[in-house]
Amino acid sequence: MHDPFFYGAFNRRAALKALSCGFGFTALSSLIGRTAAADDANPLAPRAPHFPAKAKHVIFLFMQGGPSHIDTFDYKPQLTKDDGKPAPRQDVGGDRVWLKSPFKFEKHGQSGLAVSELFPHLAQGIDRLCLLNGMHADLPDHARGTVAWHTGSTQFVRPSIGSWTLYGLGTENDELPGFITLNPTTAFGGAQNYGNAFLPAPYQGTRIGSSGSTTSGSTAQARIEHISNKNIARDRQRRQLDLVGAMNRQEADQYELDANLDAVIESYELAFRMQSSVPKVMDLGDETAATLAEYGIGEDRPTDDFGRQCLLARRFVEAGVRCVELSKNDWDQHTDLKKKLKSNCEAVDRPIAALLNDLARRGLLEETLVVWGGEFGRTPGTTNSRSVADGRDHNAQGFTMWMAGGGIRGGMAYGATDEHGYAAVENKVHIHDLHATILHQLGLDHTKLTYRYSGRDFRLTDVHGRVVKEILA
Repeated sequence: MHDPFFYGAFNRRAALKALSCGFGFTALSSLIGRTAAADDANPLAPRAPHFPAKAKHVIFLFMQGGPSHIDTFDYKPQLTKDDGKPAPRQDVGGDRVWLKSPFKFEKHGQSGLAVSELFPHLAQGIDRLCLLNGMHADLPDHARGTVAWHTGSTQFVRPSIGSWTLYGLGTENDELPGFITLNPTTAFGGAQNYGNAFLPAPYQGTRIGSSGSTTSGSTAQARIEHISNKNIARDRQRRQLDLVGAMNRQEADQYELDANLDAVIESYELAFRMQSSVPKVMDLGDETAATLAEYGIGEDRPTDDFGRQCLLARRFVEAGVRCVELSKNDWDQHTDLKKKLKSNCEAVDRPIAALLNDLARRGLLEETLVVWGGEFGRTPGTTNSRSVADGRDHNAQGFTMWMAGGGIRGGMAYGATDEHGYAAVENKVHIHDLHATILHQLGLDHTKLTYRYSGRDFRLTDVHGRVVKEILA
């Protein structure tokens, strides 16, 4: 009788199978099986949506810190009239005064939507945007607000929306990650913002670069780490991978319950293919000088870093990447509002406008949903004394986000805050509603996109969420 303990075939799987009545092997098989639950050969293989989708891709433009809606996309004439007057305690807290926006608003496009002078380039294409002026969230706290923006939860570790999307739809490119995040914040939530949590590991986002809480990383130097080995030639890597693959397949053939090792083999193959495909997509050398200028890319230009992010987003989407997130930090203007907010908007205005224009020219905007916003907005009252009125506090009661492309109606404002811009009062949209709407445009029913974990079915929107059908084209 062949005995693996005495004939040299003893290994981890044999031990797990032989010891403890085989329960260890059963557990291992269960873990591997969940990793490949979507597809035995490739968990990232494209899958059919629940219903016909309007969008195939999504680009998240995350402005961490809380952009001031009343200085950008939510025009409040009454706030200007009441500038300097005492602000009620229940509105902004403490003995504060109303603070008008220091920036001019003008109406643009056929829609006549009012936009701040801080966004002159986006204003030219305002008819593509749907302004969600009735947004609201649960907490005016950066850490929990940022995690909620990405995962829908402030209390528990949950999968990010990009991971949920990848889990539901897979990816169209087998040489690139399906979910990429550029220069994500490291301070508020960190890897949790693009993590897979209890979803299988293949659905985690791939980070390229990173940003601190107050400064932007350098996209020009950002790379995916650990996908190449300078000490081993590519052909030798190929032989090593073939050997590991053969050993894994031998194991899979020998132990029937291990058939899902194919998923592990595929993950190694993807990493190998990324060595050549990722650098090609990230190399902007084949872009024209006119394109680089349109995105504001130039060594000494304030738009260079975010311009590179936006151009990379277009290239990733064009290559079939399902989800891309771009980040711009430092929107937390408690002081020096006029100077800092102007600087931030200058850094992103031209690049975002260029991204929308470029996607439209290439026929990609129709199938790409673009979402802009931060974890909350700002208060309409000053955070400082009456003599030094140049800052705003956190405000989750009402703020603005916008969406474009991917089957969203452009040239409209949905929802509204009160006359001063403090709280959402009309057609309110919660972060759960936003998530439900994003998934809907990708062809996913947020109530059916579930994953069983720890004895219950989980979903991105928990037990909440309404698709905002009023903004759908």
